[in-house]
Amino acid sequence: MADEERDGVALSSLDSPLGDGLGVPKRALVDHLDAVADRLVPLLAGRPLSIMRVRPGQAPFMQRNVAKGAPDWVRTVPVWAESAHREVHQVLCDDRRTLLWLANQRAVEFHVPFLPAGSREPTGLVLDLDPPDGADFSAVVAVARLARRALEEVGLAGAVKTSGSTGLHVVVPVHGSPVEDVAAATRALAERAARLDPAVATTAFLKEERAGRVFVDSTRSGTGTVVAAYSPRVRPGLPVSAPVDWADLDAVRPGDVTVASGAERLGDWAALLPAPQRLPADLVAEGHEIPVARVQAMHEGKRRKRAARAAGEG
Repeated sequence: MADEERDGVALSSLDSPLGDGLGVPKRALVDHLDAVADRLVPLLAGRPLSIMRVRPGQAPFMQRNVAKGAPDWVRTVPVWAESAHREVHQVLCDDRRTLLWLANQRAVEFHVPFLPAGSREPTGLVLDLDPPDGADFSAVVAVARLARRALEEVGLAGAVKTSGSTGLHVVVPVHGSPVEDVAAATRALAERAARLDPAVATTAFLKEERAGRVFVDSTRSGTGTVVAAYSPRVRPGLPVSAPVDWADLDAVRPGDVTVASGAERLGDWAALLPAPQRLPADLVAEGHEIPVARVQAMHEGKRRKRAARAAGEG
């Protein structure tokens, strides 16, 4: 039985716990997503959506394929899922009604690619700054500023937001480049940022090689996904990925904006983002000379296994 209806969407169990250990009722999620719908939906529209859902008594799970029983007005797009070796139909959240339907499904996290459905040109790239366990957030802020310097050195500009977890995202709107070139430019920018202060920043994909430094992750550009601004995260209290003005970065702490904080505490991501920019050709060429981090890590892992096996046999 529905508790209430919004935009034609029946909402149920609003006062029940959203999920285990989150400390908020389902209503808190629904109210937050409804309050930011006018800002969040434009970030999701036209992009194949991956969602993290929760259910009481069950571990959170990532869902790409549209849920069974979805209303016929929920738009989807067929996407080949390499990991599953099959085609899935991912939701296109193009309006408030679809967002509310997803909220009623207990969809907490909203992850989208920079690549719109049917396009070969990403609309942006991201440097995902991931601190080591136990690090003070000031270390992440310092590396965000390194990333900004690296951008400025090649004539680019970006905006910053919290990840909603422990890190920061530096996002750069771009246009006019194919997937491979955007991914290459992201690798080059990550390397440039890490070189500015290798004592605090690293591009090492393997955790054991980071030595307590902030990881500048370049792998979420191209065909990868990133959590959208205004999206909650599956953590106690449901912290939100919050837009931040560069001038206010020192005052930011992870988790200080949650679904309970009120939408008025969230900045205007669209206003903070610079206009889309063309990637410098020399930056793209530089990036094409840098190995893809995951592939490099995979080869290194295989090399270490072979070495360990040879040592054992010796």
